[in-house]
Amino acid sequence: MDKKMRSIGIKMSLLMGLTMSLFLSLVGTVHGLSSSPAEVPFMGYVMSYLKGFAVSLIISLVIGFIVPMGRISRAIGEKAGHGTLKARILDSFVSNLIYTPIITVVMVALNYGNAASQAEAHGQAAPPFIMMFLSSLWICFLVGWVIIFIVQPLYMKLLMKGIPAGGPGMGGPERRGPGGRGPEGQA
Repeated sequence: MDKKMRSIGIKMSLLMGLTMSLFLSLVGTVHGLSSSPAEVPFMGYVMSYLKGFAVSLIISLVIGFIVPMGRISRAIGEKAGHGTLKARILDSFVSNLIYTPIITVVMVALNYGNAASQAEAHGQAAPPFIMMFLSSLWICFLVGWVIIFIVQPLYMKLLMKGIPAGGPGMGGPERRGPGGRGPEGQA
């Protein structure tokens, strides 16, 4: 059972890390495009997105493997009622609170140098780091919360397909093969 649940946790971390990185990098790049004080070539934004996606994915995976999100989700479910809308809102909020600020601060730090040099090249003052961070944080936080709220239960349903409601070995219906044998052919 532990092995199967650990495998599901790893797959969930990979899927959520990939999804969060994809969307938060896109939001950050579009936000940077809309608030850029200077003209930047299209390929500059493409490269910024790809760099942001790669770094964000690494950060997401590290967080996913360090933070026991499954335990946190179960604890929230116990307090708020498993499967309720309240539990989903709280779970996605807490998950977002763990991932998004860390990803956002790193992404802004990566792009701050570019923004400052572009502003200076056009005779403008460099934007303060804290302003860039806060303006990106609220947008990324909102987008991240919605994305987690939508995809987390879908991924969990996908990963738990074929597993009894209580989890592997938790009293679900026994699976028997032909002739009443177990899955591995045991009687």
